[in-house]
Formats: sequence, structure tokens, C-alpha cells
Amino acid sequence: MRITCVGLSTVDIVYRVGRIPGPDEKAQAVSVEVAAGGPALNAAVTAAALGASVTLVTAVGSHPLGDLIRSDLAGYGVRLVDASESDAPPPLSAITVEEGSGRRTIVSRNAGDVAVGVPEEVDFGGVVLVDGHHPALAAAAAERAGRLVVDAGHWRPVFATVLPRASVVVCSAGFRLPSGDALSTVASDVAVTDGPRPVRWWSGEASGMLDVPPVAAADTSGAGDAFHGALAVALALGASFLDGLREGIRVAGIRVQHPGPRSWLSDPRLTRT
Repeated sequence: MRITCVGLSTVDIVYRVGRIPGPDEKAQAVSVEVAAGGPALNAAVTAAALGASVTLVTAVGSHPLGDLIRSDLAGYGVRLVDASESDAPPPLSAITVEEGSGRRTIVSRNAGDVAVGVPEEVDFGGVVLVDGHHPALAAAAAERAGRLVVDAGHWRPVFATVLPRASVVVCSAGFRLPSGDALSTVASDVAVTDGPRPVRWWSGEASGMLDVPPVAAADTSGAGDAFHGALAVALALGASFLDGLREGIRVAGIRVQHPGPRSWLSDPRLTRT
């Protein structure tokens, strides 16, 4: 079972606080963690934890902070293909998580204007998950993917090229097409996630909603990424679109019950059902 994740990797600094501070306020953190992050990277780690053979195609570069990303991926068995030759720092994210509610704020530069080429050694066969953060990589993956799954968090210009080639598109609740067309027109199988609210889906002429079971949320950061990684694995194993969505809901529900970026991966429930 082979999965390729294509897109953003970051270094995340995660603060846990009793209350998210307002403007001009200071807050003493209860704890702080530093870990690798980003939609494609978190999905890759999730897929590896579920037993897939995973390659992450991203841009890390030679800056010392990139060693943290490389070490984290190696620890979870994810193969890294680095498309960057830059010595600039990788993208950084500052994440503040409120204890009790699991709500968070995120400040990130993301990939910004980083331009990368497509490494020759990349094989985009099998299920390929793309988040659109590195346009050249996303376009190459869309052209060569065996089965393309798109994480459409927010509209990015490269999606004009990527979406017509997608088999499955999962959008955030805030995603909008610039044309104003309905989301159901972008692919044969489309879903919209909205936190703890039901997942809406369209498949051909059919449509509906899947309930998200309530859980006590400790940290919602990366829940969508976990959803996408689990969905990709389910599809690679031959699951139907709806069963893949159900697996994404299940795994994301496990993720939000644990504080911090990686503690949830030791949950014994994190096995394929």
C-alpha cells in the first residue's frame, strides 16, 4: 500500500495556554512543543501510522531547522523527497492552543513565495494526496497521479490545473471556487468538512451527510490533516468514497482527543477498522 503526499512541511511551535490572549495581552504557556507540521506532512505521518508506505514530496532545504523535519519524518517511517536547495529557514508556524476547549490560533508564513522544481526521482503512482502549497509539485502530481486526492483548504491558483484531474476532493467549510460554481462540480467525489459538524458529500448524482460523533476535544490542530491521511489510506486499500470518509472521521476524532502534535499516534485505537 503506497501513498504519496505532496505539499507543505513546516516547523511548528505549539503553546498551550489557559486562555487565548487578546490584543496587547501576554500569556504564560502551560507547555511548549516544537515539531514538524504542515498539511501534507501531518497527513503523511498519519498514513504511515496506519501502516502505509509513505513518501512526502515537499520543500525543506539545508537550513538547520530542516533537520527537525527530517528527524521527525524518519522517526515515523516517512520517506522524504526534498525539492528545495535553499538555505533559508523552512516555513514556521506559531500555534496557540487553549486548554479545555482545544481551540487554537495559528500564525504562519507557509510556503510564501518559495519556488521549487520537481525532483526527477519522484514516482507519483498509486494514491497521491496534494495540498496545493507548492504549485509546481502539485501540478506535476496532478498530471502523473494514479489516483489524485486533493486537500482543498483554501483556493489556490494551481487548483485550476489540479482539480479537473482529481478523483476525490475534500474541501474545508470556507473553500470557495472563484467562478462561484457549486463544489459538487469539481470532481466525481467531493466532501466538505466543518470541524465537529457533519461532513457533506457528493458522489455522482447522490449526496448526503455523515455525522461526526461528539468527542471531548483537547487539541484540534491537525485534525483535518489526520482526516486526509486516513482517507488516502482507506482509498488505497480499496474502500469506497463514503467508507473512506468514515475512516477519516474516525481517525480525526482520535486526534482531537489528545494534546500536542504527536501524542495521539500512540492511541491503541489508531488501527484500521
